[in-house]
Amino acid sequence: MALTKKTCGACAQCYLNVTGGICPIVDCSKSLVNGQCGGAKNGKCEIDPKKDCAWEKIYQRLEKQGRTKEFLDEPVQLRDYSAVKVEEIKAYVAEARARRYEGFYGGVHPTENKGYTEHLALQKFPEPDTVILPLAMHIGAPAIPVVKPGDSVRVGQLIGKAGGFVSAPVYASVSGTVKKIGQQVGSGGRLMQTVVIAADGKQEPDPELHPPKLETMQDFLDAVRASGMVGLGGAGFPTVVKLTVKNLEQVKAVIINGAECEPYITSDTRTMLDRSEELMEGARLVQHFLQVRRVIFAIEDNKPRCIQLYRKLTKDEDGMEVCALKSLYPQGGEKVLIYNTIGEIVPEGKLPLDVGAIVLNCTTLANIARYCRTGMPLVEKCITVDGSAVAKPKNVIVPIGMKLADVFEQAGGFCTEPKKVLYGGPMMGIAVPDLEQPVLKNTNAVLAMSEADAVLPEPSACIRCGRCIRHCPLRLMPSHIVAAYEAGNMERLAELKVNLCMECGCCSFGCPAHRPLVQTNKLAKAKLAAWRKAQSEKLDAKKEAVK
Repeated sequence: MALTKKTCGACAQCYLNVTGGICPIVDCSKSLVNGQCGGAKNGKCEIDPKKDCAWEKIYQRLEKQGRTKEFLDEPVQLRDYSAVKVEEIKAYVAEARARRYEGFYGGVHPTENKGYTEHLALQKFPEPDTVILPLAMHIGAPAIPVVKPGDSVRVGQLIGKAGGFVSAPVYASVSGTVKKIGQQVGSGGRLMQTVVIAADGKQEPDPELHPPKLETMQDFLDAVRASGMVGLGGAGFPTVVKLTVKNLEQVKAVIINGAECEPYITSDTRTMLDRSEELMEGARLVQHFLQVRRVIFAIEDNKPRCIQLYRKLTKDEDGMEVCALKSLYPQGGEKVLIYNTIGEIVPEGKLPLDVGAIVLNCTTLANIARYCRTGMPLVEKCITVDGSAVAKPKNVIVPIGMKLADVFEQAGGFCTEPKKVLYGGPMMGIAVPDLEQPVLKNTNAVLAMSEADAVLPEPSACIRCGRCIRHCPLRLMPSHIVAAYEAGNMERLAELKVNLCMECGCCSFGCPAHRPLVQTNKLAKAKLAAWRKAQSEKLDAKKEAVK
């Protein structure tokens, strides 16, 4: 509402832009619009001691956003009581309720919590003393190390070659000396091979770097492969695999994913605003080499500045358009995005290309353009640093491999002890075991949560309300999946199409019993895969016995 300046049902005049996103009319018991009354005790309202003082929360938020002085310089706010129009408010409420059912089936409206960082431009952090570069920062085969301890490396120098077609090379993000080729337990609990580099502070680029020659489609694919690019929105799928299309006529549209529907995360938003030239350059490259008829910038309508900017930039571009999508999680999910932009449903077991779509993250595309222009591969990442335990939230550019401890320290440290730290957002993010974990290629945010936000409520018995089914954007039945999983019924899990689950977390978010539904779905998918593998091995063994 603060971004669209729409009025709510309380006063028909919005103060959210002034107060950092907290409504003084609704949240303050006295509906004060110019500051607190002074009667709060221990942060609690003098009228309702069970309620937090809204103005203390407003001041805390403004301080976090760096907008306290801006607020204090505002003129005195005079509330116009004559502005309230009952019929107008009723119409607005009816419209808001109706819009909840637009867009796609299911989905949820988590609190966005983007207000701390969406207005903050990207800030580049200095390189740390040490970086840890995992060789498996992507889906597919891990990269193979091509350096050894004691080797001197420079920024952009190859340290790990791709381990196969579905793989990606890894490059040094700092100049310095290779300390060791080691192993580290990652956030998924698995050991990953790493290259540890001690930085020398010089940040000297590799002298062999040069912009690639781009004349043919194969030249472009080779450039994307050499750049080390993967899906930077979270999936980490090697980009060159997506772009390797045998029949270019099969591609109906390239969809540039700028939805960024996860709470807290605004790094893609800042890429779209701060690196618009590179993003447009990347869009033109893809359009030219794929010979695609439509390039669609898919942006949620809670980013009006981005929508306005890209409508202006694409105005004179043939075949480019902006699709303003309803702000509803998980709008950025690949299958959801394809349906809401070109109206196609990706069948089970099929790929987006099978319905004529290629989906690319906006930051991925901007970095492809940068590589094609400069020859510098993927060595740094823009991320959002936020969460209830972070003192000064920011959008920052950091070297890949920078330890989370260094990231938080340079961001200003913690305002309270973090009880959980996440790669990514609160809906699909992965908790990290310690702050020695590095920033990965596909890290788009690191969140540190206080105890109040980190401790999950105790689950209770399912009340069979059906909310998990209503919220699932792929129309699955999570409660039935749980029953089949607990019963060990693999045939039933297959019938329920558990493998379609994209693990968005809508079912768990909407469950009033706080049941771990999405967690069970993940376990069920793994169990079904193991069962199918065992069944296949049994069948192969029978065939061999017959021979």
